[in-house]
Amino acid sequence: MLFVVFTTQAQLVDSTQIIMEQIERSLDYKTGVIELPDGDASINVPKGYKFLGKEQSMYLLTDIWANEPDSSILGMLVSDEGIYSGVIYTVSYEPMGYVKDEDAEDIDYEELLKEQQQETRDGNAERIRLGYAPIEFIGWAAKPYYDTDKKVLHWAKELKFGQDSINTLNYNLRILGRKGVFMLNAISTIDQLPSVDLHVNDVLSSVTFKTGSTYFDFDPDVDEVAAWTVGGLVAGKVLAKVGFFALFLKFGKVIGLALVAFGAGIWKFITGRREKNPYTKEDEKK
Repeated sequence: MLFVVFTTQAQLVDSTQIIMEQIERSLDYKTGVIELPDGDASINVPKGYKFLGKEQSMYLLTDIWANEPDSSILGMLVSDEGIYSGVIYTVSYEPMGYVKDEDAEDIDYEELLKEQQQETRDGNAERIRLGYAPIEFIGWAAKPYYDTDKKVLHWAKELKFGQDSINTLNYNLRILGRKGVFMLNAISTIDQLPSVDLHVNDVLSSVTFKTGSTYFDFDPDVDEVAAWTVGGLVAGKVLAKVGFFALFLKFGKVIGLALVAFGAGIWKFITGRREKNPYTKEDEKK
């Protein structure tokens, strides 16, 4: 028998608010110095932030915010305002080898912008086929910059997901090491760019390679050199899996969350008891 339940907008907003608060309270945040599972490094959680581990980070990004799956995610830095109001950084590591930086001064970033905008348009048909919103790459929110002394690279993209009325900010940080690169991507709305700019140096300095694994520990006799240079990192061809992320950051965008919450297993996530589906093909025969 099919039951139809009529819900007023006010009830829907109240339900959404309850779900958001429950999810926020359920998250197992950490502070202090945390050993990262990859990259031979640690993260010293900066003031004003807290760290969320791999499992809950991937669940939020993929199951709640409908991003494409990314198994490289090691966790997220979440500002004290929380997952629905503040700035969030995904933390990943790519063991690609030692990235040479001789080309850093020679990159034509305006030409690179045009190439990436076209590549984004070309990729939208496949995104739509897979059930994801198309993306429009508006432009640089912050032009790429490489710090030759600290061996870090950062740039920011302004993106439009589907019909969203508020554009998304993806602020990309790359910390180069001896055997790979740490990738920190700030995900927010474009209006929070000043806040990201204000704290970006604190976030960059929070990840520290251990002695022997820094960029300056490179040994050309034994270490592998990456196939990509600094220009390749900005181009994103080798790191397509960490290209774009979107969040439900504004309250008006999370109304739809109440419509899917109970069917998407959110309550199991909240209680920390995500059980395997007991239904098997054997049941079909019964």
